[in-house]
Amino acid sequence: MAIFTDPIRDYQGFAPGDAEWLHLLVGDWQMVADLAFADLALWFPLDDGGYVALAHARPSTSHTVFHSDFVGERIRADLLPLVNRAWESQRIESTPDEQCVETAMRVEAVPMVRNGRTLAIVTTHMDMSTPRMPSRLELTYRQCAQDLLRMGTLGLWPDFATPTGSRRGAPRVGDGLIRLDVDGIVEYASPNGVSAFRRLGDVETLEGRSLAEITTPLLKDRRMVDETLPLVVTGRMPWRSEISSRGVSLSLRAIPLRDEADRFGALVLVRDVSELRRREMELVSKDATIREIHHRVKNNLQTVAALLRMQSRRMVSEEGKQGLEQAMRRVSTIALVHETLSQGLAQSVDFDELIARQFRLSAEVASPSHAVRTERSGCFGELPSDFATPLALVINELVTNAVEHGLADRSGTVWLEANRRTDRDGEELLDVTIADDGVGLPAEDFPQGLGLQIVRTLVNSELGGTIEWSAREGGGTAVHLEMGLHNDRCA
Repeated sequence: MAIFTDPIRDYQGFAPGDAEWLHLLVGDWQMVADLAFADLALWFPLDDGGYVALAHARPSTSHTVFHSDFVGERIRADLLPLVNRAWESQRIESTPDEQCVETAMRVEAVPMVRNGRTLAIVTTHMDMSTPRMPSRLELTYRQCAQDLLRMGTLGLWPDFATPTGSRRGAPRVGDGLIRLDVDGIVEYASPNGVSAFRRLGDVETLEGRSLAEITTPLLKDRRMVDETLPLVVTGRMPWRSEISSRGVSLSLRAIPLRDEADRFGALVLVRDVSELRRREMELVSKDATIREIHHRVKNNLQTVAALLRMQSRRMVSEEGKQGLEQAMRRVSTIALVHETLSQGLAQSVDFDELIARQFRLSAEVASPSHAVRTERSGCFGELPSDFATPLALVINELVTNAVEHGLADRSGTVWLEANRRTDRDGEELLDVTIADDGVGLPAEDFPQGLGLQIVRTLVNSELGGTIEWSAREGGGTAVHLEMGLHNDRCA
């Protein structure tokens, strides 16, 4: 299905809601194409007296009569008189029987009328090249299509009360169709519709029985019943509902049938969504399991950090004690990422929230004897866990290094700045700068301790970025990181 909407946007004669009504029609008319066993085309008038095709739908229940897309093209000359008659009369117009025999195609022009004004024309194109006796299913389907199109000429369909949001498992014509009379008695049920209800329970037959009375005994747990179900199974409201029993879930959608006087029946589309719901439950269970794993990893890492802290207190060597404390800080940084992941469903981290705590903590732990201010600016945004963990470790090491070596046992300030930008090739980049107002870079190359070796390894291998040290304007040192945020890694 395709749609060509520019003429609608440019048309000045529409009242409020008219354009939305046509969009609602195109969003739901695949059902009519399937019921009518016909191609549908939506035509809109032009200033010169012609029409342009706004949309085209092909049936999934039959073969198409138009193999090429003609959306955006002008109407053919042989269709123009039929469409003009429908526009003026505001009634459904059909090609004469002799023309149907000659062209092996039946064409109907259906005016879509709202508030007494024709807004567009829907043409139905049904192939008649293979003459045969239609089955009861075909006759019922076509009658349902005629009823819906007739409602379109009265402005009664599509209905703005119909749910428009995407809902997983929404039923289609081929999944199962039940036609009800005004009292909710089943007049016809397609084989797929009957099969769907039989999966729910011991249902002998549907026709001639009230769908509401059939459904009620199948409800084992009344506390879990969808409150919209009674109005859907009686066909009174154009809503969707769901019924579950014995491990089977059916999605139901009602389309009330109306005329000028009142409602005279309804269509109920049925779909067995048991497998979809089972998979959704598996995903929910999987998400809960992943969160629990993150929670347990966090607890285990915190236990490791506590053991390192206890061991460091027993160390006599000052160098050994510092090494264990640094290992403890690194483990705690990783634990913080897993703690954040254990609190949500997504496998991504609000890095700004995470690093705000970690940034202050890293500076405070590294400077127990003197005051160090921390200032943060910019925005990291959402980052996936496999990106957030190494980045948090890198920032922790650089902040610790800035406090211990840059400020050199004196008070000062450490800055953290983050900026996301897009380069000329359209790739999103993340720039991170950690700076201090300390003693600055040494005159000679500074020694590469374990912390800086960890930083270089993580930046190059895990983050796929670059790192540079430079003198900060105004004194001190600035470390600049640049890394790409690939679409398959970043949210």
